[in-house]
Amino acid sequence: MAEKLLDVRNLRTNFFTRAGVVKAIEDVSFYLSPGETLGLVGESGCGKSVTSLSVMRLIEDPPGKIVGGEILFRGEDILDMSEDQLRKIRGGDIAMIFQDPMTSLNPVLTIGQQLTETIKAHLKVDDRAATDRAVEMLDRVRIPEARRRLSSYPHEFSGGMRQRVMIAIALSCNPELLIADEPTTALDVTIQAQVLDLIDALGKEFNTATLLITHDLGVVAGTCDRVHVMYAGRIVEATDTRTLFKMPAHPYTQALLKAVPRPDEQRGAKLAAIGGRPPILIDLPPGCSFAPRCPKVQARCRQETPPLMDVGPNQKAACFYPY
Repeated sequence: MAEKLLDVRNLRTNFFTRAGVVKAIEDVSFYLSPGETLGLVGESGCGKSVTSLSVMRLIEDPPGKIVGGEILFRGEDILDMSEDQLRKIRGGDIAMIFQDPMTSLNPVLTIGQQLTETIKAHLKVDDRAATDRAVEMLDRVRIPEARRRLSSYPHEFSGGMRQRVMIAIALSCNPELLIADEPTTALDVTIQAQVLDLIDALGKEFNTATLLITHDLGVVAGTCDRVHVMYAGRIVEATDTRTLFKMPAHPYTQALLKAVPRPDEQRGAKLAAIGGRPPILIDLPPGCSFAPRCPKVQARCRQETPPLMDVGPNQKAACFYPY
């Protein structure tokens, strides 16, 4: 097995609300090797972003709390680190691209200030060296007139350019692990492709491991080595990208793929939809969380929670009746 840069084991994250305990992440395990891209996919609310925030230990407490599991980065548990240790690896060894660059960038600071702040904090260089590195990174993400644009503010950039700035900030300190949380949200298709190509190219250049969080299976197909599918806070399928698209095992994965529009379908054909609604994560009933929406449901599914188990070569699914 390849070296594990990140090894998440049995992660559990809860939110304690007046209505009850929301089990946002329940027994989630995955790993990432250097230079590898892992896709984490699923509907909105399935726990993808909470997983990424848990890895960075950015869950706001209260109401959220990581209540179990391990998050091993280079063999050391992030959950046991002090705040000083966390500050050293966040933005340096582990970087994150957040969903919305407009709210992630500080509107009252220039792009240059936000870039050089990160560089000086982690690379321990002087102002001149930090500025040169900031210009280099803006050049790398293909922002024209990079040195001049250092004095610009976020509102002076388009959505796609702001996302490029976020990528430049994230990769400015050559991180070993990049977490990209919906990096193409609200971008048009052309800009999406450019941003993804950029993340992929820079990741290969720096041998950066990437955790790509998305609901877009088209994005996964073109960028990921392996894929984990999440539903109701659990991973329900884990396999390589080719197998996922060729032979999906879990009924939820099959339904997701059927819901993707296909260019070869007859014009005017009705799009497939997943019936019902995702479950409320407070006091989940026993059994498989997907059972109320599953076309293959049987009595056992409503009584027992299926574990993530081997169903084929390099393929696991949390389903008693896969395929």
